[in-house]
Order: sequence, then structure tokens, then C-alpha cells
Amino acid sequence: MRYKQRRTLKLLFIFAIIAFSLFLYYNYGINLGLDLQGGAHIVLQAQPTDDREINDEVMSGIVSVIERRVNQLGLSEPIIQRESSDRIIVELPAVDSPNEAIDTIGRTAVLTFRNSNNDILLTGDFIKDARADYDEYGRPVVSFTLTNEGSNKFENITREYIGRKIGIYLDDELLTNPTVQTVITKDKANITGYQSVEAAEKHAVLIREGSLPVPVKVVERRSVGPTLGKISIKKSITAGLIGLLLVGIYMMFYYRFPGVLAAVILAIYGLILMGTLAGLQAILTLPGIAGLILSIGMAVDANIIIFERIKDERKSGKTLKAAIDAGFKRAYRTIVDANVTTLITALILAYFTSGTVRGFAVTLGIGVLVSMFTAFFVTKNIIDLFTNTALLNSAAAFGVREGR
Repeated sequence: MRYKQRRTLKLLFIFAIIAFSLFLYYNYGINLGLDLQGGAHIVLQAQPTDDREINDEVMSGIVSVIERRVNQLGLSEPIIQRESSDRIIVELPAVDSPNEAIDTIGRTAVLTFRNSNNDILLTGDFIKDARADYDEYGRPVVSFTLTNEGSNKFENITREYIGRKIGIYLDDELLTNPTVQTVITKDKANITGYQSVEAAEKHAVLIREGSLPVPVKVVERRSVGPTLGKISIKKSITAGLIGLLLVGIYMMFYYRFPGVLAAVILAIYGLILMGTLAGLQAILTLPGIAGLILSIGMAVDANIIIFERIKDERKSGKTLKAAIDAGFKRAYRTIVDANVTTLITALILAYFTSGTVRGFAVTLGIGVLVSMFTAFFVTKNIIDLFTNTALLNSAAAFGVREGR
């Protein structure tokens, strides 16, 4: 009785996982990369200044600042790479207007506090954090925090300029020009004058992530259409469905009813995988689709290893229940070895690469983890459900021939 109760609970858990995966997929969907849904393609060229020349250090600094700005804006799966000694390519999925992206990622973003004579009193180098917020009147502001040295400087500046105006500029754009009412001794202050908290957040990102080492000039901007992506998705889906159909037919022909169960388990694997990708808000690129197909192949391979081990145990004369238990135990180590080595490779690729290669690694890694879960938990419990039925007890089940 306890065994039946445990089996029922495990099956209910599997159904709950499937239902939750469907919920995640239909509510969040799958995010597509630039190659599948289009976006913005921008080429930036670094501009030398009187005191700074363009070199590898400067270019690395520009790439680093742009990456931080893009990540803070939540733009997914960006491609940021150097094209030449002074140019950088920026590709952003799901961005319809390149101009809006340029306004944030391409600004030099030098924050300065100036007096009425336009003399610089303080720079953004003394700010350690900036966030979009609301003031006590419910107005959107940028709340910034100064370093210890910056706080001391700001206190002295406000003491000197009581009753006079201090302009706060981002590059040459005047953000606000307040009159100093009192000496500010705290390390926090606000920048006002924003119409929305979204506008405040854009400036907060620029201030928080620092200014570019040198100005950059936009030399190319264009929107990338998803036409090629739609064709690629259609072909990939067609190829995947044909492959799955052929694999399913072979499994059913060779393993009989267990092959039918393998096809069902593969469908469950696909549902859980899509739900996991949706829940993690992973980005699916064309190489990512290749990673998914590869992980599907590994899921099929895990079932084949299990079935072959069970078949060997059946040939040795064991009962079906004993053969299934022994077959799974013998298959576990092989499946773990194969999947862990693939998972290590995926982790290395995800850590040391970027862009679409990282997308391939992420989807492959997620697919491998889901494959191991279905092999160790879903497959075992579904096969156990039919252990005492004639469908699995037949002589031809698991590919065992009559008389063997």
C-alpha cells in the first residue's frame, strides 16, 4: 500500500511540474534573440580628445561601460564587440528604435556641478551610486550617494553657494538648476526636474555606471528585421519535428510499447524544457535552437541507454521488475558521466564567451539538466506505472526477441 501511495505522489508531482511548465510558458513565453526577432544594430566610433588618445585600454573601457549600461537597462542577449581599433558594434534585440538606445548607451555621460559662470565645482567621479526614486512630494527624481571625499566637497560647495544657483549637467544638458537653501552635510541628494520615473532611471543608469573614457560618434545605425529569423525558426521547427517523428517511429519499432513511453517522456521533456526557459527568461537564438536540438538528442540517448540495460537484464533471465531496477541502476552512471561532461563544457562556454555562443551554451546546459531530471525521475516512474501490465511483460518489450 505504501509503495502505491509513494508512486501516486510521484506521478502527481510529475503532473504538477508539467502544469507549472505550461503556466510559465503561456504567461512568459520565450524571448528571442536579435537573429530571430530583429532589433537595433549600432556602430560607434571612439573620438580622441586633447588629453586622451585611442588605444586598447580606452576601447576596453568603452566596451565595459556600454556593457554595464545595457545590462542595467535590462536589454537581453546584447552583442557588444570591437570591430576595429576605434569602432564598436552594438546589437540589441527587441529594440525597434536605434535612436532611443543610442541616447542611453552612446552618451559620454559626464556629470558635473557648475556655478553661474559655468565653472565645474564637482564631477560625477565622486558619486558612488544613483537610483531613480520619488521625493517627499511624489515627484520622480534621481537620488545619488556621494563618496566620503565627495560628501566633504559637496558640503563645502553648498556652504559657499548658499542663496546662489548650482547647475547639474549631464554632458552639456542642464538637468536642474536649484538654488542652495542650506548646507548639505549628508552623503545623499536628489536631482529633480523629471517628468517620469522612466526618464529618471535612464539618467540614473548613466550616472551609476560611469562616464565613457572618450566621446563616441555614431557612424551607423539601423534596425534589423526579423525576416531571416522567421525563416530560420520555421526551418528549425520543421527539421526538429521530422527528426522527432523519425526517432519516435524507430523507438516504437525497436522497443515496442516502451518506445511509445519514450515518445511520451520526450514530449514531457520538451514541455518542462520550454517552461524552464520561459521561467528563467532565457534568450533563444539560432545557435540556442541548435543547443536545444542537441539536448533533445541527449534525452533520447538516455532512454536508449536505460532500455538497453533493461534488455540485457531481461536476457539474463530476470523478472521484469528486477530487470527494470537493475537496468536503471546500471544506466545511471553512464548517463551522469555523459551529461556532466557536456554540462561542464556548456558552463565553460557560458563563462568565457558572449552573444550567440553564450546563448547556445545556456540552452544546452538547461537542456542537459532537464534531460537528467526526466531520465532519473520521469522515465522511472512512468515505466513503474506499467510494470505489472501485459504491455511491458510481453516477450518483445524492450526489444527482446522470442526465445531469448
